[in-house]
Amino acid sequence: MRRTAAWRWLPPLLAVLLGLWGLERAGADGRGSMWRDESVTWQVAHRPLGGIWELLGQVDAVHGLYYLLMHAVFAVWDGGGAGPGGGPGAGGLWALRLPSVAATALAAAGVAAVAHRLAGERAALWSGAAYAVLPPVQTYGQEGRSYALVAAAVVWATYLMLRGRWVAYSVVLLAGCWLHEFAVLALLAHGVGAWRSRGWRWSAAAVVALLLPLAAVSARQAEQQLGWLGRPSGRDWAAYGVVAAAALLLARSPAVPRALVRVALPLALIPPGLLMAVSLAHPWYVDRYVLYALAGLSLLAGARLAVARGWWPWLLVGALLVPFGWWSVWLRTPESRKDDVLAVAAAVRERARPGDAVLFMPARRREWLLSSPELYGSLRDLALDRTPAASHSLQGTELPTAQIWSRLVDAPRVVALTDPADQPLDPYPREAVKRQTLASHFDLCSTDEVRGARIAVYARPGHCP
Repeated sequence: MRRTAAWRWLPPLLAVLLGLWGLERAGADGRGSMWRDESVTWQVAHRPLGGIWELLGQVDAVHGLYYLLMHAVFAVWDGGGAGPGGGPGAGGLWALRLPSVAATALAAAGVAAVAHRLAGERAALWSGAAYAVLPPVQTYGQEGRSYALVAAAVVWATYLMLRGRWVAYSVVLLAGCWLHEFAVLALLAHGVGAWRSRGWRWSAAAVVALLLPLAAVSARQAEQQLGWLGRPSGRDWAAYGVVAAAALLLARSPAVPRALVRVALPLALIPPGLLMAVSLAHPWYVDRYVLYALAGLSLLAGARLAVARGWWPWLLVGALLVPFGWWSVWLRTPESRKDDVLAVAAAVRERARPGDAVLFMPARRREWLLSSPELYGSLRDLALDRTPAASHSLQGTELPTAQIWSRLVDAPRVVALTDPADQPLDPYPREAVKRQTLASHFDLCSTDEVRGARIAVYARPGHCP
């Protein structure tokens, strides 16, 4: 392989190797792990196409294109002999995450292509490699959600913009926006340097117009979709400040081509900065929603490294590799995510007896068992009214308060799945009656902490082992 071609294949190869490393996120027992957002992907993608379409009319329209893509992935994967009935074993986890691995490799190649066009081969090699090794990129490069795919679409749209391929630019960026609406913020970043171009103006109009149907549907779903978010925290602002300071410092270097700065700096700063500012009034910010902004930082870092002279830039890179290495190892463990639905399911399987009832507190934690249908189907869900598929929802709907109470007081033994003790309690009447009835009519037999969850076993007074 010619040395001059290294910028084409080394960054995506590095991204693939990092993506395949520890892809199952296995714990000490060797069992793979999966957190609840990935569980949503798994169980929605396994619904029939009609069921997915009905769901999107109620919730999660913003992820609709991704669910359809994953439905196709699992149709091929399960057609090879692995079915959804037993839940996502090791093979299922690979199918869940491989599209993100491939998308991250594609994004790294795109970053290199943008840098090559603006700053040459050395900058291309370093920029693509920098993108691949960033810990947040590695995180979502191994996650069964859409963010790595969105980043790949934005990066390649950036390259097509530089080439003046406006039809292709519109198609690729629109695909990114339909994978997640907040990719449209990249359009504003591109506009900083391209607003005078007639091609960009027509493309921007086309992308916005064709995104409006999705925006109209998701706007109606915004409260239930994003209602859990708060305003950006001090930690969010600090992280943005570090990235912004690094990007501005790199952009000030006279060794970095101005043409690259005009593309990379707006991409690094505008999407996250604007989303955080909007979130002061309407909390919509999560860093993964604008993961693609890290491509801008990678372009600046790669261009600067390409012309580095002396020892201090390499000393700085070496110093960064130490925490990056530790972070890379940690993010491949179950502890790197909020919870582990497969660990919760395994713990319930160990504790549950034939005839036991299960209670989810709060109801949205039903997700912990939905991706283990053989286990969930063996338990009696006391509060469930309509299943997720029947109700066209993610976690199903629950019975009225009186019926929950009536079913609960008749149950001899209950396995309750709750949030960790430090989490706030939901104030809703259904959740309150669950807690009150368990406290007044049952003895607490055992409580176990599992990653991001508590499993409490209750029995009628005097019937604990």
